[in-house]
Amino acid sequence: QQHPTMDFDETRLYYSHQSLRKRNDDEDANAINNDNEEQEENDGISPAVVRRHFREFLRNYRNGNQYYYRDKLTRLHRRQSEKLQIDLQHLGEYDPELLGLLRMHPTKYIPFMELASMDALKSILYENDRQQTVDGDSTNNNEDETAAAASTNESEIMSSSPIQLLFRGSLALTPLRKIQSQHINQLIKCPGIVISTQPVKSRATSLTIRCGRCLDEQRLSVEGGAFAGTHLPRRCSGPEGDQCGPFPYAVVPDESKFCDRQSWKVQEVPESVPTGEMPRSLLVAVERGLVDTAPPGTRVELMGIPTLLTTSADKNVQSVYLQVVGVERPKAPTVSLTPAEETAFAALAKHPKVYDILSRSMAPSLSGSYTVDIKKAILCLLLSGSRKKLPDGVRLRGDINVLLLGDPSTAKSQFLQFASRVAAPVGIYTSGKGSSAAGLTASVVKDKAGEFYLEGGAMVMADGGVVCIDEFDKMRPQDRVAIHEAMEQQTISIAKAGITTVLNARTSVLAAANPVFGRYDDLKSAEENIDLMTTILSRFDLIFLVRDTRDEERDIQICRHVMGVHMSKNNGSSSQQTDETSADIARLVQKIADTGEGELSIAALKKYIYYCRTRCQPRLDETSGEQLVSHYVQIRNSAGSKNSSIPITVRQLEALVRLSESLAKLRLDPQVQPEDVQEALRLFSVSTMVAASTQATSVQNDYGYTEQFLQLRLKKGQLVNRSRLLEEAAAQGHSAVVVAQALHAMVGRGEVQERHSGRLIQKIK
Repeated sequence: QQHPTMDFDETRLYYSHQSLRKRNDDEDANAINNDNEEQEENDGISPAVVRRHFREFLRNYRNGNQYYYRDKLTRLHRRQSEKLQIDLQHLGEYDPELLGLLRMHPTKYIPFMELASMDALKSILYENDRQQTVDGDSTNNNEDETAAAASTNESEIMSSSPIQLLFRGSLALTPLRKIQSQHINQLIKCPGIVISTQPVKSRATSLTIRCGRCLDEQRLSVEGGAFAGTHLPRRCSGPEGDQCGPFPYAVVPDESKFCDRQSWKVQEVPESVPTGEMPRSLLVAVERGLVDTAPPGTRVELMGIPTLLTTSADKNVQSVYLQVVGVERPKAPTVSLTPAEETAFAALAKHPKVYDILSRSMAPSLSGSYTVDIKKAILCLLLSGSRKKLPDGVRLRGDINVLLLGDPSTAKSQFLQFASRVAAPVGIYTSGKGSSAAGLTASVVKDKAGEFYLEGGAMVMADGGVVCIDEFDKMRPQDRVAIHEAMEQQTISIAKAGITTVLNARTSVLAAANPVFGRYDDLKSAEENIDLMTTILSRFDLIFLVRDTRDEERDIQICRHVMGVHMSKNNGSSSQQTDETSADIARLVQKIADTGEGELSIAALKKYIYYCRTRCQPRLDETSGEQLVSHYVQIRNSAGSKNSSIPITVRQLEALVRLSESLAKLRLDPQVQPEDVQEALRLFSVSTMVAASTQATSVQNDYGYTEQFLQLRLKKGQLVNRSRLLEEAAAQGHSAVVVAQALHAMVGRGEVQERHSGRLIQKIK
């Protein structure tokens, strides 16, 4: 016999879609106790009514033709899970007043909402069992079987862990530094980065205590938040309490209830920290199903309740921690784009000279012929190539690493500062002298209690962005070795103090360094000038030798540009650029896309880079691949010495692939074109190839002969007139410049001393 589909609410009466504030006096008398009546007098709504109303929300909310939360509760029970996610948008659609109560008084009402979830689950299981009993055997269906099934499910629910409600939704984000007194005990949403996590601990929610003498038992409820405690009674409350002595009670662990608790340290996202200020951090408490859900370095959006925590003897001054009731992971750090901006960016990407427009917008205050290719290389670094995941699980990095190696006063640090400001979505600037391996990667820290926890460094915090490391050569060798894994595999492995984990460090590295002698020495080869290991150099896709050469025409051009910068009337407009609106950016980009003239502002350039990175992931086609293969073989054959400090390996072939993809990305082209490959090869030729093939100049041979002449001419202890020495050297064909350089080197080695302001030379060794 076919039975009609039974209605879920058949034979039962529920109070749904009624105002929270309109209740019957009889209902109030039966539904709430005296404590709830006092709470009702304060805000007009009792927790018992909120519990009933929230239960009806879970039972009656529909998403189309589907009972959304009924199905979720049923699946939750089958999987023996305890986490139920509630979308605040659904709650607002059902009853805005209920959402308002949750936002303004979350600490008060969330426990009753969790009880309401248990009520809803019990009623759902009762109806399901009742329906299954009817469908299974209609002739033997009786009230006893239904009651037995209901009691069985109810006992299962009561013996299981209570349901934990986790909230998510599109609340306005509240930065960590904006949390103030008006936010205490309210529901807010905060973005941040998890920088450290402590081990999971057990927190008592209900304690059973027993007297050691008369065995009197008491049950204590622990309330007040994640860090709250309770005091054991000083005296026994049993019939013979006076004879039990002071502090007779002890905790009975087997009959007490506990839940997991973990402390996190969350820091502001780098892009939201005001210039010149330290990033703020906040203590965060997560419980039950939220523990161990976010390792250090994870970007999160926390739905939480700011709560007071007493940390000093002064009870009137209390610090704030965040009691978390929901964790969301944003897909990536985001930069908001308006439709007008996206339209303007798409038009700019189609401009035939978009490459030149973007490269001249990079650090426009820096000028010089040597800066043109550096600006283009940094542009490729900011755009990056395409990340790939192979079928066997191997990941190929798409981020580009660039090293600027050269003389002082060549604007290397300015390039790094500009790149850290423009990098989208996040850029971090640091100095090698003030950075350690732990500060760049990750460290294991010991807290006051003697326990170890993990704390992420700069490369972990900049996951998905750019790390700029100045004074790269000043780092200790063991610190540089620590970032080898981060630069190629883009992960950081930790195995210290019992903590074994792997953190993501998917960042591009832009580094600047000086040669061994401070300035580049033409009399020495590249290997002698570069005091960096081959293992670290091979991880840089492009290596630029920045030389401060003496050229009158070049010096005049740079001087005029510097004077123009200092005399410009727009020097105070930096604050105006940071305050650009989305409409201003859209108009500027559209104007440049139409005319092809002008430069993008920092805000517009940052948004365009983010737009390209998120909208396009170019790939090589067969033609471009064959072109790269043929040129790579030629480059490797013409690379010169196999023992060069900058070897040409397969890593450089992958670097050419990444450069080609980044050049296609700036045009939003899904395919790498032959002209992209040609430009990538040109950039590689003027940077890494020049650095790898730079040898000592032809003067080096003359230098050796000149130094040999001086060694023979100068006798130990003898004083020789400098002018006469130069005349004798010139008579034998030695250049005066080379003689001066050789004497300078011998003075530096302590072989020769200069007397009387350099007019006399004396050999001492």
